[in-house]
Amino acid sequence: MKKNSLLILLLFSLMASANVRMPLLFSDGMVLQRNKQIPVWGWADANEKVEVRFNKQTKSITADKNGKWMVKLDAEKAGGPFELTITGKNKMVITNVLVGEVWICSGQSNMEFQVSKTMNSEKEINDSNYPMIRHFGVAQDLSGTPKEDLKAGKWAVCNKENVGDFTAVGYFFAKKIHAELKIPIGIINTSWGGTNVETWTSREAFENSSEFKDMIANVPQVDIDSLSRSQIGLITAKIEKIQGSKVSTNEELLFKELNFDDGQWPEMIVPELWESQQLNNLDGMVWMRKSIIVTKEDANKKAILELAKIDDQDFDYINGVLIGTTNNYAKKRTYEIPEGLLKEGKNVIAIKIIDNTGGGGIYGDKSDLKLTLQNSVIPLSGQWKFNVVQIKSEVSPNGYPSLLYNAMINPLVPFAFHGVLWYQGEANVTRAKQYQIAFPLMINDWRSKWKQGDFPFYFVQLATFDEYGGNSKNGSKWAELREAQTETLKLPNTGMAVITDIGNAKDIHPTNKQDVGKRLAAIALNNVYGEKMVYSGPMYKSQEIKGNQIILTFDNIGSGLSTSDSNGILRGFEIAGSDKVFHSAKAIIKKNKVIVTSESVPNPVAVHYGWADDDTEINLFNKEKFPASQFRTDDWEMVTVNEKYKVSK
Repeated sequence: MKKNSLLILLLFSLMASANVRMPLLFSDGMVLQRNKQIPVWGWADANEKVEVRFNKQTKSITADKNGKWMVKLDAEKAGGPFELTITGKNKMVITNVLVGEVWICSGQSNMEFQVSKTMNSEKEINDSNYPMIRHFGVAQDLSGTPKEDLKAGKWAVCNKENVGDFTAVGYFFAKKIHAELKIPIGIINTSWGGTNVETWTSREAFENSSEFKDMIANVPQVDIDSLSRSQIGLITAKIEKIQGSKVSTNEELLFKELNFDDGQWPEMIVPELWESQQLNNLDGMVWMRKSIIVTKEDANKKAILELAKIDDQDFDYINGVLIGTTNNYAKKRTYEIPEGLLKEGKNVIAIKIIDNTGGGGIYGDKSDLKLTLQNSVIPLSGQWKFNVVQIKSEVSPNGYPSLLYNAMINPLVPFAFHGVLWYQGEANVTRAKQYQIAFPLMINDWRSKWKQGDFPFYFVQLATFDEYGGNSKNGSKWAELREAQTETLKLPNTGMAVITDIGNAKDIHPTNKQDVGKRLAAIALNNVYGEKMVYSGPMYKSQEIKGNQIILTFDNIGSGLSTSDSNGILRGFEIAGSDKVFHSAKAIIKKNKVIVTSESVPNPVAVHYGWADDDTEINLFNKEKFPASQFRTDDWEMVTVNEKYKVSK
């Protein structure tokens, strides 16, 4: 009996190894790129003959000694649905395959940001019956070495049931392109919140870069499992030193109670993500507590608790009683406190926060963090007690270079597509100057790996966000990052969507992703699809100094410069003399140029426009209502000039 069992296992093993296998990207509902050769690849037994049939084509290949094989189908016109059949010792049939335009969408949380979290999301979801739009969601994964296939992922047809999970920027781009071209559109969403550009770049790119080759030479090939064990040990030791107690869930049931003694707990500032405070690189579970005093007049009455935003999930208690929970990092928390729960005197708000990845904790605007009582309002910003009870063992994707390239980009190569949409940079603002090298390095790296030429690479310039209060006086890291993005336009076949007018200085995740997608689509429609239109706002070109005036000229003025101000007043311009001190300036539009002056600067040499983390007030547009990108006319040293990428250890 034992011999028979062994024989059956052996036969099963041989049969399994004989199966032709395809990358997860090749699956039902997929979209293939039109008008280009179509690489189709997979794995089989060594030297196994494989036949690929699609539409009216048939191609054959013999797998190499490692079992790898690839054929290139001839270019196809848009259409479908078709079947893709792969036959070796077994047969695979991939159904409902369309041919159209394929775009890769990548970056950090603002690309990851789902349709369900956008403004007017209910309306958008109800208007989503577009079966020719397909979305492939790449599962988040990391690896120390390049992987051949994805951890997980599947194609989803655009409809009310599925669209809520699509990348919002990618979806609104696809929706506009589909409306204009009337052909299938596929978007491949490979993004991860809070990630820097270096994790999306291959090791080979760093090795060939004069800026990064010394760094990468000291980075070993990473084994994720051992790194995870090492990292969790280091983080645990650090946190236990901070809080003076073990990282443990043993006592957490007591943490919500009014009378629990949190006197020995450390404190952090709220609202502010904990990564920028004591808990750098922490994903896991943290309890936070704040004591408040309620008067006799407000006790036992209904109240409203507002907790700004919490990344990712929160369980909220008042005096030990659960009053609400939310699992959406982009949603403002508002909870009703029922009658009889608030007591006269001391009360305790206790929150259990679960952070899965990226940023963690309470963040947002101070004004959205408060307890509204019957007769008063208690602000809740400031110091809160905290205690870490659980640390996720996963390695941070920012811990080492190339981790996301290896796991979430390399498996996509050499899939045929038309271009890339990219929304990232927030995680690089502290190293904005070096981003002028790192971002083009990544773009060139991807182009080198795919061998599809200088394919279109369109990216989103960072929106306004008042992270550090930066400006011309004390320096602005966010302005410098936006400048680095503008500099990247020197690469061929790149484009940038400027969104200075649709950001939110108090929210790093602005919910208007509709206009972001449409502006990216305008670039593609003009540059790729032959629908000539104005697709960009004014871009600074040159300055001329005449006495106490600086006269600015611009490219991409469309049918003329304009301002959103009804009185024609331009805002956000500053001017400086040789002392490098900038003063608020008067700016006017004259003959499609901007003239800048200030009584405080009789001999000007340089202009800043929108040079601040929060550049909300700037209002220069062209008449087609595309905003001008922020800029400076000087080349003076900036605050991030000496900040370099370092591996987290």
